[in-house]
Amino acid sequence: MKQHRFEIDLNWTGNQGSGTSGYQAYSRNHELSAPGKPVLPGSSDPAFRGDASRYNPEEMLVGALSSCHMLWYLHLCAVNNVVVEVYSDAAWGIMREHPDGAGEFTGVTLRPQVTVSADSDIALAMSLHEQANKLCYIARSVNFPVKHEALVMAR
Repeated sequence: MKQHRFEIDLNWTGNQGSGTSGYQAYSRNHELSAPGKPVLPGSSDPAFRGDASRYNPEEMLVGALSSCHMLWYLHLCAVNNVVVEVYSDAAWGIMREHPDGAGEFTGVTLRPQVTVSADSDIALAMSLHEQANKLCYIARSVNFPVKHEALVMAR
């Protein structure tokens, strides 16, 4: 069985002079990077004193699920003679927060909108979403349901 290793560098950039001397004394800002790639600005969600202009971990998790699904879907379409011309997704997830501040995602819904060529099989294109969901590494790794509400149309 193959194994793949993924590495990311994270650097906290939120020390405002007194470190974490108090809950309100520091910024949640940080940067994620990997060699040869642009820096991704991160923070916490504004509900947790974060910077709304930066990506938060919850958005990145939903984004990872959306991206993984799309990549598997495009692969499955390519090997099944379904020609995708346009693909977009408006994914969303729900996180439940507990009184102690801990929480977990209870589900993510992917809403891909796909345009295929006029001679592609729309029924097959729809069914490939189910297969992509089963093959996505990220979806297989989480302990909550990942649903999809796909729309496929022909050009």
